[in-house]
Amino acid sequence: MNSHFSAERWLPILALVFLSLIWGYTWVMAKQALSFAPPFSFAAQRCVGGALVLLLVVKLTGRSLRPAAPLATIGIGLVQVAGFMLLQTWALVEGGPGKTAVLIFTMPIWTLLLARLFLKEDIRPGQWVAAFCALTGLILIIEPWDMQSSLLSKFLGVTAALCWAIGTIQVKWLRRRQQVDLLSLTAWQMVVGAVPLTLLACFIPEPATHWTPYYIEILAVMTLGSTALCWWLWIYILDRVPAWEASLSVLGTPVVAIVSSRWVLDEGFRRLEIVGVLLIGGGLCLLALMGWLGARRAVADR
Repeated sequence: MNSHFSAERWLPILALVFLSLIWGYTWVMAKQALSFAPPFSFAAQRCVGGALVLLLVVKLTGRSLRPAAPLATIGIGLVQVAGFMLLQTWALVEGGPGKTAVLIFTMPIWTLLLARLFLKEDIRPGQWVAAFCALTGLILIIEPWDMQSSLLSKFLGVTAALCWAIGTIQVKWLRRRQQVDLLSLTAWQMVVGAVPLTLLACFIPEPATHWTPYYIEILAVMTLGSTALCWWLWIYILDRVPAWEASLSVLGTPVVAIVSSRWVLDEGFRRLEIVGVLLIGGGLCLLALMGWLGARRAVADR
């Protein structure tokens, strides 16, 4: 019984670590991919590829291909997939991968507020401290007082974050009302999101995609990893922990994005970035510690 409970607690944490590592590094890959493909085409290509992969997995695992909650799935797909992927790819065009990733990961701020308002999720004092540390670190990295950087990039990044937060609340709301297969939900939200992205890519004039072997390699990794696998992991995590906790925990992603961006592009770290990364890491460690202590108390009470 205890080992089963422990697995239920720690598997989402391992999924979050894996998710943060993959999503963090693929920000750099996405920036590189945009030198081969225009933004709308790139977003559509990875979304269509992710949808096809997920539908294939649904079929091969013997699940029904019929969506269980069509209207809710359409809403999630339009906001969390189409809106988010369109805005975050456009933001990448306007700004660097590290800064853009951090902007988009203001998502926990909006999720924290929306989860409290619509899901009535309780937040303990220690968890507020963890949130304050992580979000302060985020502000230091974003440097909102720096008006020299692209205002459009900042606006797009924050709007993408808001889309992601709304989609997160939609998923939690659906799961409270109805039991749906998580893999099927992920696949169909990707299908729905791929439709407007594909239409935009077809009708908005853009340069042609340069189908080089390197671009195909990047697209394959991002389709399988950061799109299909990671979005399924995200839905899996949301199904097992509160929305605000999942969104705050995934703040490890921009840290990975900043570090990998500086490493790959051979850029130096600024002092505020280092302080911000340390604050985010401290907030996540505090959150993990509280989760561990909570799991121990739950096991002791059984």
